[in-house]
Amino acid sequence: MDSLTRSATRWKPHRCYLRRHIPADLSSWLLDPASLTLRLQQLCGGQFRVRVVSQAWGRPYPDEARLLGMDDSGRAIIRQVQLLCDRRPWIFARTVIPAVSLRGRLQRLAHLGTRPLGAMLFADPGMQRGMVELARILPGQTLFDAALSHAGRRPQEIWGRRSVFRLADKPLLVSEVFLPGFPARREGRPLWRAG
Repeated sequence: MDSLTRSATRWKPHRCYLRRHIPADLSSWLLDPASLTLRLQQLCGGQFRVRVVSQAWGRPYPDEARLLGMDDSGRAIIRQVQLLCDRRPWIFARTVIPAVSLRGRLQRLAHLGTRPLGAMLFADPGMQRGMVELARILPGQTLFDAALSHAGRRPQEIWGRRSVFRLADKPLLVSEVFLPGFPARREGRPLWRAG
C-alpha cells in the first residue's frame, strides 16, 4: 500500500470513548495522566531502555501539524522510538518537535539519544499537558505501519494515546502506541492475538 492510499489515524478526545469501547486491560494505561515512562520503568525493574528507530527533520502528518498550529510547510524534528522491557518492544512513541520549539534551553530536545523524553517532560515543573486523545489504530493507517514496521505479528488493531506538551510555552506532540506484546497486567499476558 503506497503512502497516497494509506489513511490517517482518527484521534478523539478520551472523554468521547465509552469505557466499554476501550480494551479493559489497557484502559488504565491509556487514561493515566502520569508519566508512562515512569510506570514502565517500575514495571520493568532495571530492564527498561529506549531504542531510537529514527530521528530526522521532516514534515509532520497533516493532523499533527494542525494540532501543533503549524502551517503546511512547517518542519519539525520527528523522533520515533521503541520503549523496551527486557529487550521486548512494548511501546512505539512518535514525538513531533516543531522548529520553533527548539530554541534556548529546549535545544536539548534535539539531542536526547537513548534517554527517555518522558522523564525529562515530567521532571520540568513548568510543563503543561494538553488533553489526552485516544485512537484505535488499524491496518492501512500510516501510524499502524510505522509502529509495527519492526514487528513480526500484525494484530487487527492497536491502541494509542497522544498529547501536546508545552515546555517554556513551546509545543511538542507525543504519541504513544501500545504494541502487541505489551502486557497490561503484571503476569505478562499479551493484550491481543494476531489477526
